[in-house]
Amino acid sequence: MILIKPLMTEKAVKMIELENKLVFVVSRNSRKGDIKKEFESTFDSKILSINVHIRKNQKIAFIKMKEANAAINIATKLGVM
Repeated sequence: MILIKPLMTEKAVKMIELENKLVFVVSRNSRKGDIKKEFESTFDSKILSINVHIRKNQKIAFIKMKEANAAINIATKLGVM
């Protein structure tokens, strides 16, 4: 399992609303291609880009969605908004 959990901080919620991005904590040994494959197969949405950061020994993926308002739709499916 590559996608561990969605990260819901104030900044992450703001990114969902303004930038159409989702933030996930992902497996430490995963690559961008692996994250993209799992995300697209799980949520049936296309990804525009992925940025990855390592913070506090966790790997954080910032996933920018291709369609408008796709991030809000996925966040409501996950029950975080």
